[in-house]
Parts: sequence; C-alpha cells; structure tokens
Amino acid sequence: MAVLDDLSGFEFEDLMEDVFRNLGYENVRQAERTADEGRDVIMEEVVDGTRRAIIVECKHTGTVGRPVVQKLHSAIATFDFDGPKRGMVATTGRFTNPAEEYADRLQRNDDPYPIELIDGEDLREIADEIGLDLYNGRIEILCDETLRPYDPAADADAPVQEAFRDIENIEAADLPVPHSQVTFRPVVAITADTNAVFETSVGVIHRINDRTQFVVHAERGHPKVANDEVATLVTENFHATVPLDTGQFTEEFDNIDERRFGQTQTEYKEWAVDRLQDYHTTTVTYTGDNNVTYNKTCEPNLSDISVQSIEPVYLPEVRQTTEILEYSYPYEYYAAGPSRVTLEDGIHRCVHCETSGVDETYTYCPNCGAIACDSHIKTERLEGKPVCTGCAVTERFALKTKYFYDEENRDTFRKEYAEMPLHEKAMENKLLAGGSVVATLLLVVGLLVIGGII
Repeated sequence: MAVLDDLSGFEFEDLMEDVFRNLGYENVRQAERTADEGRDVIMEEVVDGTRRAIIVECKHTGTVGRPVVQKLHSAIATFDFDGPKRGMVATTGRFTNPAEEYADRLQRNDDPYPIELIDGEDLREIADEIGLDLYNGRIEILCDETLRPYDPAADADAPVQEAFRDIENIEAADLPVPHSQVTFRPVVAITADTNAVFETSVGVIHRINDRTQFVVHAERGHPKVANDEVATLVTENFHATVPLDTGQFTEEFDNIDERRFGQTQTEYKEWAVDRLQDYHTTTVTYTGDNNVTYNKTCEPNLSDISVQSIEPVYLPEVRQTTEILEYSYPYEYYAAGPSRVTLEDGIHRCVHCETSGVDETYTYCPNCGAIACDSHIKTERLEGKPVCTGCAVTERFALKTKYFYDEENRDTFRKEYAEMPLHEKAMENKLLAGGSVVATLLLVVGLLVIGGII
C-alpha cells in the first residue's frame, strides 16, 4: 500500500469518502476538519426499509488501539440523528487486540451503537470490489454493462457471412468458421452545458449557450472523442445494454478481453471540461465606441462549463478472421447487437492491389483462396472458371496470354490446342482473328477496285 502510506490524514479521509460512495452508501460527506469529535466521514444506509446513520473515524496510522474505538462510541451516542446509528473505524494499519475485543463485545451485547473495524487487509478486499488501486490511491470508474457484442437473433459470425455474400464465385455456406475475438472497450457518454457571456464597453460581443453531447474512448491515459458513427452507435443503443458477464460469451467467441476504465470519474470530467474550454474558445471581431475594430479572444472560464452526466458503458470491438487456403481475411467492427461500425474490412479488398471498398466487384479464386478485383481475376482457359493473376500459370496461344490453375492444366490445354483445326486455333485470339478477317476483306475490296471490277 505504498502510496496510501504517503497520504496525509486528510488525504486518507478524502480517499475513504470516495470509497464509501463507490460502495453504495448514501449522503456520504466529511465532517468539519476542526474539532470533528471523532467523526471524519458521515453517511447513511437503508436496511430493511430503515435509514441508519454511520459515523466513520479514519486513522491513517500503523496501529489503532481501544481508546479510538471508545471515543467513536461516544461520538455516535451524541450524534444528532433521528434513527438508528452505527460506527466504523477504517485504518491502513491494524487494530490491537483490546480494540477488537471492545468492538466484538458491542456486537455480542446488542449495543445500540455497534462499531465495525476495517483494517488494511479489509481495504485490500474492498479495493478488489470497487476497482481501487491501493498503489496509486485512485478509484476507477466501475461498470458492469456492455452493448451486445452480437445480434442475439443470429449467429455471432453473421456479419462475416453477410460480407462474403458480396464476393462472386463463393458461397457463404462453404466458408470455414472464422476465429473470433471480442474486446470490451470502455467508453463514456458525456453531456455538458456551457454558458458564458463576454462583454466590453460596447455591450455583449459573444454569448455561448450550448449543450454538448459526445462519446469518449475511455482507456486510461488515452481519452479520445469518438467519431460520429461510433457516438451514434453508442447513444442509440444505451437502452439495450446487457450485463458484462464474460462467461456468457465464451460459446460465441474464441477469445475475450475486458479492458479497464483506468481513470476516475473526476479525471474524465476534468478532461471534458478542458476540451470544451478549448472547443468554445474563439476570436471575436467588434467595433469599439471610437469606431476602431478590435479582436478579442473569448475563452469560457472552467466554471462556465458544467458536466451534467458521465455514463460509462463497454463497447464491444469484434475481430473475426477467416482463413481460406493461402489468405487470411480480417473483419473488425464495433458491435451493438445487430448494429455495427466497421473498423477494418479485409473481405472487400483485393489481395493484389489497393482496390478496396464495397462499391467494387471482387471474385474469389478457388485455386489459392484469393479475393481479387476485376483487374486481377481472369477466366481459367481449361475449366472456364475464375483464377487470380497471382497464382495462375500463363502461356501465349495465338499470340494471346492464357491463364491456368497449374502446369498440369496448361499442358492438357497445350495438347488440345495442338489438335485444333486452324480456324479454332485462330479463335483463341478473337480480336486478332477478327482483325485478320477485316484486313482480308479490305485487301479483296482493294484488288477489285484496282481491277476495275467495282
């Protein structure tokens, strides 16, 4: 608990206030820091419909003895609250045996003011429960809700099957099952109001009255505003979240990874306020009373920006990779049930060039497994089926290049070609054959003209 040991007593009280708030206690607040009469943190809980006050003494010390517990018992008794009351002593160290025996006796005797003891070991267990890093004294955002990583009405690999339907010469039913992995990435949806008025001697020159809503990729140390597509995906599906129980997804995905938010709600709030301050800062041109034109930079104060809500949720990033013969086809996207935003589409992409995008035509080569654009797909001469230029064996027949799956196919066609009559051989290059016919006709016509026949 290295960093906890470096905290001052007041800093430890601040930390414990955040701890109790994250544990779900209500109306958590600190007492006055002077003459607190043994009361550092005050909060409430509801048990069986009854609201109860809890008075907490925080001791950032190595050992806590019985006098501290006794003092707290007196402080509970004199605390003004209309209802039942109990106490806690929280320490980074340990309690002496007399302190523990005193607290136990209160419990056994059904004392009206029982006291719970929380030592350093208990704090470690609480840390695991609420996401508190005891080594840096921070409480991360906790979230147990995620957008759906796949459409529950379809197979998890349905997006991949859908993408392959656009590829010619391949049936989606014949595809191997892709290797799939899902990474649950933290995002926060932030709503903030900015209200600021800028005045000079001539009056109001600029006014900001704006509500901003945006989604932030929230991994620790790298907050980044999501683009409009991702923001829409998140905000439109907030109503359809499901519990993040990674065990329920093991049948649909080969690998599952859950990332941490890694930062506190306060840190995200401060980051959002700084960003909005920069976003709304602008230079305004106005004319003064002396008819002189001035430029003034209008920067809202931090107090002009109010964050209304920070809503955390996990956004599934799904990556499915289909291995076909010599090639691997990744398809990666953010998912929210049947909705998704594509991050990488390795299916609508030629393996031989930079051609990509769903508006192009692609054909599957069964010889090597390549997906190729029109410029890199040919018709195999012997079987009349597609073959890509990357794997095809070539040879020229009738001065035209022919494409074959392999040397065996080429040799077979070579034999067929040798046995073809001349006119069939000529048709292996229809353009050349057509040109020859036209040239012959022109020659005949020319001779007839010269001979005066026509």
